[in-house]
Amino acid sequence: MNLMTTPAPRRRPRLHRAASDIPYFSADGEAYLAQTALRELDKSRPLRVLSEEDFAHWQTYGYVIVREAIPAATARRLLDFTWEFQGLDPDRPESWYEDRPLRSELDQQLHIYGFVEAYHHQLLWDNRQSQRVYDAFVDVWDCEELWVTLDRLNLNPPNRGNRDRALIEATDRGFDIELHWDIDTTLAVPPQRVQGIIALNDTRPETGGFQCCPELFRQFDAWKVAQPSDRDPLRPDIDRDELPVVRPDLRPGDLLIWNGLLAHGVARNLSENGVRAVQYLSMMPALEEHERLRKSRVESWRHLRTPRWNRTLVGDPVLPESKRYPTAELNPLGSRLLGLASWQDPVEDTSATAPAAASGEPSCAASA
Repeated sequence: MNLMTTPAPRRRPRLHRAASDIPYFSADGEAYLAQTALRELDKSRPLRVLSEEDFAHWQTYGYVIVREAIPAATARRLLDFTWEFQGLDPDRPESWYEDRPLRSELDQQLHIYGFVEAYHHQLLWDNRQSQRVYDAFVDVWDCEELWVTLDRLNLNPPNRGNRDRALIEATDRGFDIELHWDIDTTLAVPPQRVQGIIALNDTRPETGGFQCCPELFRQFDAWKVAQPSDRDPLRPDIDRDELPVVRPDLRPGDLLIWNGLLAHGVARNLSENGVRAVQYLSMMPALEEHERLRKSRVESWRHLRTPRWNRTLVGDPVLPESKRYPTAELNPLGSRLLGLASWQDPVEDTSATAPAAASGEPSCAASA
């Protein structure tokens, strides 16, 4: 049984309006309802990072690459941290397959897929609050009031031994790590969702990594008409000769952003001793009126707690990050991207070290 997918909610959740002038609505800060799909959006703001060609590629094929969104040296420092966090030696491949404590079947799957349960180290936050990274997501959403996802890292050695994907029971429907959608594609009005990764090293064909089907995205409306009514909402059934699956070439520091309607996945690592390494990083319209979610995000950052937005986020079974290093420092942009400060507050009031109100929250967050 593959446990990497999140079950659909049992009841219709309450929708919250984002803090942006464009009307985006969401229950969870992941999937959004909008008047206009992102692939059809007419820009109201000038592009900051993407070129006109980049934006056209994003809307046509469902993904875009921002070259050196962070400096390559910064990406390599985060890669060094990732090795250290996992207790693995990059020069000793045999150390990559040492047994780790596994609390559940989900733990085993996360180990096989290479997920790293670090969310709040300073290096992760430095990338999240990078102006260039933020500007790229402003281009995509056409709004400035964003929250950054509290997500983790991936360090995927060659998939053999106790990291062999064959150890995960195959399924006929639902989530498939090789190729899937991030949203239910059978809905009459699919939600808008955006994901992203920052490459920490060079991609190579044999090390696997991110792959996608841009032609299916381009032809999706015509393609779905020809599909059976009971087709899988998360796993595309395609002829890869007609709709090729491609692996974009990434270098350290490159940011790849993709639309949730883009069928994508992670190819297995078939190399001898290479690794695939990325930071998962995306941004969504800020749900400042969703007070419970906002507080959860702030507490996760402040106390280095494992985020709760997805049940596959489980924390490290060996030594949780709250026992490894202190709370990350935020710049004014990072404070807003977290939800510690409101996008409606003056810039000078967005310091993460603002004085605390009686509630224990910084005073600048009172309007959030």
